[in-house]
Amino acid sequence: MADFTQNTNVKSAVRKLAEPIADISAFNAMIQSVILNNPFGCVSYMSSGASHPPVEKIRETYTARIVYQDEDAKTVGRAADTYDSVAGFNAGIAAILANVPNSTAHGGTPVHTADGDSYSATLRCHDPSGEMFYVNFTRQQVTLSSYEDDSIRTRIETWADGVPALA
Repeated sequence: MADFTQNTNVKSAVRKLAEPIADISAFNAMIQSVILNNPFGCVSYMSSGASHPPVEKIRETYTARIVYQDEDAKTVGRAADTYDSVAGFNAGIAAILANVPNSTAHGGTPVHTADGDSYSATLRCHDPSGEMFYVNFTRQQVTLSSYEDDSIRTRIETWADGVPALA
């Protein structure tokens, strides 16, 4: 029986952030900046007859945390709702805060606890060498994955060093 032999050396690297990214607006602005400005020097490519941009968002998830408080500000309920877009996240929070029957059922007033929110977006990037790699952003860290060439990590690190939120 034949054995599997490794034919590539795929790597991953993580940068843990000193402070979580401040809020959804700062997070979204950073992601959009990477897509629009292409600081990693990626290139367009064709796959299965379709043209792809140099950097594209392939996955995103945004979770809003809500607590329900009684008149004494005591927590009487909790909720976490997940959305697949920033627009959905913002609209969802507004809907939850305005939902009187739900607030009544919880026995308290809903309060958005933004510090507890979580965000995640994964970008697929195509290096000029032909290599495909992924950069995943969360509020707490940035993960570079599926790369072989260390110059890719160096480019991402250099870029991240210039972004104050990624310190």
